[in-house]
Order: sequence, then structure tokens, then C-alpha cells
Amino acid sequence: MSTGAGPDASAAGPDVVTLTLNPTVDLCWEVDRLEYTGKNRARVRSVAAGGGGINVARHIARFGARATAVHTAGGEVGLRLTRLLDEEGMHHVAVGIAEDTREALVLFETVSRRSCHVVPPGPQLREGEGERCLEALERFLGGRPYVVASGSLPGGLPDDYYATVARLVREAGARLVLDTSGPALRAGLAEGVFLFRCNRTEAESLTGRPVDSFDDARALNGHLLATGAAEIAVTTLGALGAVCSTGNGHTELHAPPLPGEPLSDAGAGDSMVAALTAELAGGADPVGACTLGVATAAAAMLTPSTESFDVRVARSLRGQVRAVSRG
Repeated sequence: MSTGAGPDASAAGPDVVTLTLNPTVDLCWEVDRLEYTGKNRARVRSVAAGGGGINVARHIARFGARATAVHTAGGEVGLRLTRLLDEEGMHHVAVGIAEDTREALVLFETVSRRSCHVVPPGPQLREGEGERCLEALERFLGGRPYVVASGSLPGGLPDDYYATVARLVREAGARLVLDTSGPALRAGLAEGVFLFRCNRTEAESLTGRPVDSFDDARALNGHLLATGAAEIAVTTLGALGAVCSTGNGHTELHAPPLPGEPLSDAGAGDSMVAALTAELAGGADPVGACTLGVATAAAAMLTPSTESFDVRVARSLRGQVRAVSRG
């Protein structure tokens, strides 16, 4: 286990700790026009450490809050991931694993202004590696009000791993923000979390039917709150916006008009989670925090791949998010 750049988080007391069990090194290449025969000459646009919790930690810092990213790192790619985070100046804790960390590729076509995000499943964690991740997370829980567990589970971990994380966080007196998918999502919700965010695809996996409207999202959120799966439920609806639901009712948050051409939604979810968590850590109410989250997700769509959004644009769009209370 190694601790990366930045001040000692155990001494400084970060507002948020993030957990990324299946991180990536994100490679973004651009081509003028993608040809399906012959050779495509590409330019390297960016290389960055990525994965749900790492992206969230990066964006939380851009909103002025403090964050520590706990993540796995394995093989040569894991070394590169760690080096990239050190060079970025992010405070992070790397938990060594035997197999290689994955790489993901974004192809951006400049003529069409469209991008394609290709992501492999990632490594298979071996016996004891999941426990070491929990130990690393536990080191940073004392006095830290929020933990964000974001991203997919790598192979080798049980489906109820995030449920174990939820219990650990609760016992430490912290609040868990969960953003994942599949069986790991259902197991985490069965344990109960503070805040849960899902997109339409994840929402459909929970309901077994499409979730395309504010009414659909409100019904799902209401069910999650009624069953104790979450204290706050946020379901996003793409270009429509999101529904934020608490014990005080449901609020439709209508997405603002974009000031430019949308290029990619690849980083929108992580950007939203970062904004709303940073706001909550600063004492904002859930609806206000989610309002900035919706504005930030819109700002993220103006950048290709998972590149960072413009914070000034996100803040400017906040006032254009229309909130409708539904009781």
C-alpha cells in the first residue's frame, strides 16, 4: 500500500474519501475521420488516471473541497496510474493487486465531433486483496463525513462487497454515496446507503422496465426511500435532468440549455456526483446540492471523453436549472 501526492490526509482531515476498486488509465486519441478499412492516424489528446471514485475526487477538489482517493493498482499500468495521480497532485492511497489495472480508450472523431468510449472489464482480484482495500478505506474514515463508492466491481469480489462498505461506513459514523451498477448495486441498496445515484440504464435494471420520464424516476425514488434503500435517491434522465428525492418529497430538476454542442456524456455521472457531494460536505441541502450536480453534468457534456469540465460554466448553468417540487 502506498500513499501518493499531497498533504497527509489523515492529518489534514479531508471532507470526502472515494473508493475506486476498478480504476483505469484513460487514453484519449483523436482522428480526423474514422475509417473502417486501412490505417487510422491518431493523435494522443490526453492520458489520465480514471475510474469512478478517482474522477469524483478530482472534481471535488475543483469545487474547493478536500478528497482522498483510495484505489487499486496492479502491474505496469497500475504504476502508470499511480504516477499520473502523483503528477496531478491528488492525494491518493494505492492498494497493490497482482493483476494489471485496466486501460480504457476514447476515440474522438474531429469531423463529426463524436466520441466512442471503449472499456474492458478489468483485473480479477485475488484472495485478500478486497480485504486490503477495506483496511485502506477504514484508515481514512475517522471524522470524515462522506465516502463515495463509485464504479464497477472487478472480478473476484463478491456481489455484496459494497454492502460491506456500507456497513463499515455507517459504523464509522460517515455517510455513503453509492454510484454503481448490476448485482453490486442491488446488494448495496439492500444494506441501505445515505445517497444513491443512478442513470436510466441502472434504473431500468432495478425496475425491469424503462425509466424515461420524471414520473418514472419519481416512482423509483419513492420505492427506494420507502424500503430504506437510501435516505436520498437521485435518478438522472439524460438531457431531461434528474429527480432528487428525500423524506421531504421529490424535486424535478430540469437540465439547463447547453451553451454549446454536446460532445460526450462519458464523464457526466462522475461530475454530477462530485458536485453534489462537495456541496453536501459544505453544508448544502440535498436539492441545492443536486441542482449544482445537474448543472455540472451539463457542463461535462461540452467536453470530449472524460476530460474535466469548466467549473465556471457549471456554476453559470446552475441558475438555469429549473426546480419543480412534487411533494
